[in-house]
Amino acid sequence: MSRSRIALILGVSATLLLTACGGDDGGSSAAADCTPAHTFDTVSKGTLTVGVYDLPPYAMTTGENGMSGVDADIVREFAKRECLKVTAQPGNTAALIPSVQQGRSDLALGDWYRTAERAKVVNLSDPLYVDQMGIISKQGVSAISDLEGKTVGTVDGYLWVADLQALLGDKLRLYPSAVNMNQDLAAGRIDIGVDSYGSALQTQKDTGMKVEVAQSDPRVAASQEPAQAGFPMSKNNQEMLDAMNEVIADLHKNGRIAEILESYGLPSSAAETGDPRLI
Repeated sequence: MSRSRIALILGVSATLLLTACGGDDGGSSAAADCTPAHTFDTVSKGTLTVGVYDLPPYAMTTGENGMSGVDADIVREFAKRECLKVTAQPGNTAALIPSVQQGRSDLALGDWYRTAERAKVVNLSDPLYVDQMGIISKQGVSAISDLEGKTVGTVDGYLWVADLQALLGDKLRLYPSAVNMNQDLAAGRIDIGVDSYGSALQTQKDTGMKVEVAQSDPRVAASQEPAQAGFPMSKNNQEMLDAMNEVIADLHKNGRIAEILESYGLPSSAAETGDPRLI
């Protein structure tokens, strides 16, 4: 047999061997060297499926793996420790919790408040950061009473929605995302916007709008105590919840969450959540 023929056979054999071992799969060999910090199931083996919607700076449907923002960066820290690839599933606020409930995604991003009602249908991770109710207006409104008689917009799913509906009636408009609300606010179709304070600070830069923390008002419970944000996760996956909570505790301890918040223009003090609580 000629030397050239032997070399050809050896080359083909080597190629087949590399393919069988994952040598040409875009990085799975590196994943094979990774040892997960915990053991739990995911919707798709080896992948963390993440529901995400647009609520800058906490969650955005752009960037690496189709997601970015504070929550996305925290999830990547988790996925890295657990040797998981990340796949983002974009959606709107109303669709993300059902997606977690029904096992189509492992968790959801987007400044999800830790509420007693939400905890009935999904597991909620330990708190990532605290967020306050923010009021967006040209005048710098901060009192809930100043919303009365005005056309007010907010995003469906927020903790204050039911209380504002009771207070404002048909003067309150609900939007599927902060992007939609801010478009109407800029166009003058609504007078005032109510959003996550942190998100509003980010989206209203250089717009001429003022963002104020809502003053405490007993008619709107969310104005009286800053909400803790966490990740909604499946009720059927306690092992993942336990793993996530361990990682969150470590990210608080080593200051990583505070660093992530600051990198998006938010105060590091928001990482000082206190003990987990539901509102």
